[in-house]
Amino acid sequence: MKATDRGVPVRTAKVVASLLLITLAAGCGGADGTVRPVAADATAAVPRPVNVQDPAEVPPAAAAPDCDPRASLRPQGTLPKAGAMPAGSTMATIAAKGRLVVGIDQNAYLFGFRDPETGELVGFEIDMAREMARAIFGDPNRVQFRAITTADRIPMLEDHKVDMVIRTMTMTCERWQKVSFSTEYIASRQRLLVRKGDGIKEFADLAKKKVCATRGSTSIRTIAEQPSQPVPVSTDSTLDCLVLLQQHQVDAVSTIDILLAGLAAQDPTTEVIGTPVSDEPAGIGIPKENEDMVRFVNGVLEKMRADGTWTRIYDGWLRERLGAADPPVAVYR
Repeated sequence: MKATDRGVPVRTAKVVASLLLITLAAGCGGADGTVRPVAADATAAVPRPVNVQDPAEVPPAAAAPDCDPRASLRPQGTLPKAGAMPAGSTMATIAAKGRLVVGIDQNAYLFGFRDPETGELVGFEIDMAREMARAIFGDPNRVQFRAITTADRIPMLEDHKVDMVIRTMTMTCERWQKVSFSTEYIASRQRLLVRKGDGIKEFADLAKKKVCATRGSTSIRTIAEQPSQPVPVSTDSTLDCLVLLQQHQVDAVSTIDILLAGLAAQDPTTEVIGTPVSDEPAGIGIPKENEDMVRFVNGVLEKMRADGTWTRIYDGWLRERLGAADPPVAVYR
């Protein structure tokens, strides 16, 4: 489905923090009708989104064995028929409870966001989740979405509060120690979003300047590692980073280019620039011990690549902004 098909044009769906700064230039009226001047040092603080860390806490790199982060488990045999999951499997347990619970982002334009006319969650990753529900139940609507932050993704999987996470989650060797991943379902690289006309073209132009990314993301560490020594600032969502950029509280936003494209679509006064500084393969996160679910999801992804479903979903949501693309090639151990 296209972004324009459901009343959500790719025009600016701009999300801006509206700042109403009321200046009491005439002063305050007293009880006797006289006007008392406002103190000369009175200032209005610019509001911020909640949970901003400035500077951000940069998580240390945890020790992890070398691996190919893209390499997942190979599908096992023929994909089970929808509505007939193997007895005793993780998929059968999900089928028994009647719904697939998926952790998603509800603030990522084009990927997972609320249609302003219908209030429904829509986007590339929402459609991916519906295909997983279709494969289990034969019904793409048997899915319960749980909006989570970037930092919530691994804890939600470890605590089994969701069956899977489809939220542009970068596959890394470090994360493989805590959760499992499907094969890569979309490719991305970390770049920059800046205000047009600011003269910023690369990370080298951001020495000692503030750069925003989401808390718990790989992007925070990548920002901190840049030779120009920018100052990382973290928020709960990428959309909050856009607000900070619009308020001139940060000088750039840095995360994966596919999410930055959605931000630029919301605010045409911004642009995506810069040489990519990292490789960020996104996989569907699955609880570590649910290997049968990993193999099942990979089987569904194989089918989506082969029958054109992946391309249909990609073209409907992302092609206009990101250009034509083929589904990432599956890599197995």
